[in-house]
Order: sequence, then C-alpha cells, then structure tokens
Amino acid sequence: MNILIAEDDPLHRSFLLETVRRYLPDCDHVYEADGGQAAVDIARTHDVDGVVMDVQMPEVSGITAASRIWEKHADMRILFWSNYSDEAYVRGISRIVPRQAVYGYVLKTASAQRLGHAIIGIFVEDQCIVDREVRGVQERALDVHQGLSNTEFEVLLDIAVGLTDKSISQRRGISTRSVQGRLKQLYQKLGVEQANPNEDTPLFNSRTRAVAIAFYRGLLNDEELSLAETSLEKWRE
Repeated sequence: MNILIAEDDPLHRSFLLETVRRYLPDCDHVYEADGGQAAVDIARTHDVDGVVMDVQMPEVSGITAASRIWEKHADMRILFWSNYSDEAYVRGISRIVPRQAVYGYVLKTASAQRLGHAIIGIFVEDQCIVDREVRGVQERALDVHQGLSNTEFEVLLDIAVGLTDKSISQRRGISTRSVQGRLKQLYQKLGVEQANPNEDTPLFNSRTRAVAIAFYRGLLNDEELSLAETSLEKWRE
C-alpha cells in the first residue's frame, strides 16, 4: 500500500508521516506533498492507494486537489484533515465525493489515536469516517428547516457569482418564476429583511445581503466561491 500525505505545514506533515507509519506498519511507501497541486501531480504519476489531505492549503486547496484527483481516480480513498468544520467546507467536500469513493473528515483537534483509527478505517477497512462534530454540521445542512436544500444552495452560488434571474433560469433549466421562488425561500431561511419599516424603498439589496449573511454564517467561503467560478466557466464554455 502506498499513501500520499498532502500538508503545507512541515511540522504537521511530519506528524502525519509518523502517524501513518505507526498505524500502517505494512505501508510500502509514503509520498509527501507540500501543496494541493503537488498532491495532484503525485497521484497522477505514482501508484497511490490513499491520500491524507489538508483541507486548507495556499494556491490549490485540499478540496480542489481532491476534486482533480477524483476526476482521474474516482475510487481513491481520501482522508481530509482540517481545522475547520464550517458548513462551507463540509458541504464543499460532500458535493465532490464520487459515489464509489471512501472518504473521511477528521479535525486537527482530534487525538493522534483518533486520527490513527480513521487511517485504519478508511485505508484498510474501506469505511467512511467522519468526526461527530462534522457529522452534526452535515445533519444540520440536510435539515429542511435549518439548512439549505441543494437547489437553494445552488441559487445562492449563482447569485454569489453575479448571475441574473434569466441566466440562472438558462443554467438550471427552470423558469424565471421558479428561480424567483427559490430566491424567496433562500431569503427566508437566511433571514434577509426585504422591507424597510420607515421607508417605501427596500432597506437592502436582497442578493448582496444574502451572500453577506452566507459568508458570516460559514455557508460560503473563498474556496466554495472559487469552485463556483470554475463551474460557471465550464457552463459558459
């Protein structure tokens, strides 16, 4: 078995190497990458069976790197290792995981033992391992009352990249009335105020306000917006 470690911090990378060696003593080789693009290159040019991936790395993030790896190797087992459990990261990973892939999400605050058990579970036993805190975020995201549905999240991304109602209609293959309905549901869930009690004109631009609230609540981040831009460019082509 060959394992790839992708982590930009040398101390964290050394810790991961030690942990992988301890819990996978029969591992033949451990490759090391100091960034997302290096991880993609190694996965494409070497025989890699699994990846331990830091989520937030400069230039090419762990989520983007995983997405590119899964494009070529849909069955690659990837363990995400992160400081963050924000919904933007959790949902971002959930959106790119292939159906046949085994993956995990462990926070860096977890003990070395917890990380080791996740390594064994994913790379040896083919089990999906997700920290309890992260699982809680996943459950809230899927809750019809608390979280955004996939269609509501799609329309949030669409307005975040600046699409008009007509453009969203064309992109998603729905009527403009359906777009407006989804926007209304989105505004309600985000608590966007659309009326000014003291004036006839609206207090906010609803689109801008929705995106601002989404960033504040951790529903969106730079990584998610970058992926949305990439997806938008593919659609425009």
